[in-house]
Amino acid sequence: MESMGSWALLVFALIIFAECGLLIGFFLPGDTLLFIAGLLVATHKLHVNLVAVILILVVAAFVGNIVGYGIGRKAGPLVFDRPNAKFFKHEYVEKSEVFFAKYGKVAVILARFVPVVRTVATVMAGVSRMDARLYTLYSAIGGVVWVAGVTVAGYFLGQIQFIADHVDVILVGAVVVVVLVSAVPALLHLRQRRRAAEAG
Repeated sequence: MESMGSWALLVFALIIFAECGLLIGFFLPGDTLLFIAGLLVATHKLHVNLVAVILILVVAAFVGNIVGYGIGRKAGPLVFDRPNAKFFKHEYVEKSEVFFAKYGKVAVILARFVPVVRTVATVMAGVSRMDARLYTLYSAIGGVVWVAGVTVAGYFLGQIQFIADHVDVILVGAVVVVVLVSAVPALLHLRQRRRAAEAG
């Protein structure tokens, strides 16, 4: 990324767009890239103003979410209405509709901070037909908070010499923590289902 100079920002934007809007981008390292973008600005290896970096990446995250929502809204009925489907069952749509009706606003914002979830939640919001205006508003809010928060953190922390010298180890540690934290709700859900099955 350092060798690409200012062109690295375009690569960052494309990756953030893909992770936020395309299901195939679920494995991309959005949080890490935002942090690195701030770090590169702080260390003068990315010769672009911090505000400009944040604005460009916010737009990429927002447009990605709108595209993902549109894909879910258009393709959802075709994918989830097939009988005897193993993975894309219609009951998932019904559960998503209930979930987004209850937690939609908060979920759209918080999903930004959880890897994989930020990709899947975008599409499922479209599949479940969450109100488009509400989705657009809270997607924009979430995009600003996520991009600005992580990029600014990278910018300020990147000025601390120890962090700048050990950024690889710190980022790997941060990714591990995020993955473990995001796995907790899924593990608790599986535990509850197992207990319910045993009780039944």
